[in-house]
Amino acid sequence: MQPLPEEARREAAEDAQWSRPECQVWTGTLLLGTCLLYCARVSMPVCAAAMSQDFGWNKKEAGVVLSSFFWGYCLTQVVGGHLGDRIGGEKVILLSASAWGFITAATPLLSRLSSAHLAFMTFSRILTGLLQGVYFPALTSLLSQKVRESERAFTYSTVGAGSQFGTLVTGAVGSLLLDWYGWPSVFYFSGGLTLLWVCYVYRCLLGEKDLILALGVLAQGLPVSRHTKVPWRQLFRKPSVWAAIISQLSAACSFFILLSWLPTFFKETFPSSKGWVFNVVPWLVAIPASLFSGLLSDRLINQGASARPRPWEPSKCTGSYTCARGSRRCRGCPTASPARPSSPRSLRAAVRVGPTLGAVWGGTAQMGRQDVSWSPRLGYRTITVRKFMQAMGLGLSSVFALCLGHTSSFCKSVVFASASIGLQTFNHSGISVNIQDLAPSCAGFLFGVANTAGALAGVVGVCLGGYLIETTGSWTSVFDLVAAVSSLGLCTFLVFGKAQRVDLSPAHEDL
Repeated sequence: MQPLPEEARREAAEDAQWSRPECQVWTGTLLLGTCLLYCARVSMPVCAAAMSQDFGWNKKEAGVVLSSFFWGYCLTQVVGGHLGDRIGGEKVILLSASAWGFITAATPLLSRLSSAHLAFMTFSRILTGLLQGVYFPALTSLLSQKVRESERAFTYSTVGAGSQFGTLVTGAVGSLLLDWYGWPSVFYFSGGLTLLWVCYVYRCLLGEKDLILALGVLAQGLPVSRHTKVPWRQLFRKPSVWAAIISQLSAACSFFILLSWLPTFFKETFPSSKGWVFNVVPWLVAIPASLFSGLLSDRLINQGASARPRPWEPSKCTGSYTCARGSRRCRGCPTASPARPSSPRSLRAAVRVGPTLGAVWGGTAQMGRQDVSWSPRLGYRTITVRKFMQAMGLGLSSVFALCLGHTSSFCKSVVFASASIGLQTFNHSGISVNIQDLAPSCAGFLFGVANTAGALAGVVGVCLGGYLIETTGSWTSVFDLVAAVSSLGLCTFLVFGKAQRVDLSPAHEDL
């Protein structure tokens, strides 16, 4: 019995996934890449005060330069995800990193081209935003194609921890360089390290042939085939897709509000406090929190996966056979053969599925000449784990954000801010990975749509937060806004969120 075309494509996708050593190397490399992405992104905010003094910018002009990054960042999210789905996310990341690294390193030179400092700096930030906007959608596309489902959450959380690490590096090292050598050294530092990272990836992980092929495809235009065409109408008819988009929007909006206003909150509420405490401690907490959330999520998923009754995954097998669904190879045995099970009825009789969580109780099936046994274990469905992570990332984090507005203690405020920022990293193991669950064949495109909405909502949320502070004179209104936005995303995801694939026409089992 020949496998169906869809099963053949699924097997080909599994063969293209990274091995364990390859996954470890790429995870470390992408972690460093994400760190450098944020080093380049945060360089301008770190140097904004010094540059304002040199060029005579007022607050409004400095705000134009700082916000111009998001003008470009919002425009290339969907494009980056679509390119990642079509030519490979690693190629998109490498090409964009080489460009934004060069622009970052050349920023001090651009500022001296003419007396129009404001125009040149604004233009460079827009370009940087355009180039960095493709990174996370392309990363999502890459991990959805190369990493096994049972390892995606930890891999994505580890790579995502680079954002906090990069913010710490630029905040610490950048501040020293700023004091010792002036603001141009910060841009030379972050841009130069990015170009060194690009050289490493090019020489050690990718080759000239891969890049030339990708550039050739881009120059000639992307061919559209039946299997690579994005099912727009099919995707956006699904409530689970809209739940993922709204949840990503809420997570990004809440994060941007806290990221933008927390330093000002501490400076105005606790004027005598040390800046390095509230600028460093929350991000130090966020790094292990991100790693822990991914590890916990994958552990729960792996328990659930091993607990599900799958006829081709025996716990003990010394022989070889073909699974009952007709696949040419057995996923549970390294030596597949064309032997068929004696009868599907005896196989079904061997498995009893417990209610709710899918516990598999002990049983034995006679498959050909082999006895296959299952041990009693209890696990969780994928969507259950995703919703739990979102409850932590949006629900519990907003509770600590609310506490910030009702305390007058500096130590408690630092604890609440650290807890809120740290718990928000659980979104990496929730909605960010759920997008890969829904549409692994076009995860980059779908993440680009969701992240575009999130970036736009973040800009609006930051502006609305400033308006609330100005009109009410109270910081409590800002943290109430964070809680309201987070609650909207959490409730939507809890009601409509699913982990069932929506990018294929046949119905799949809800994971």
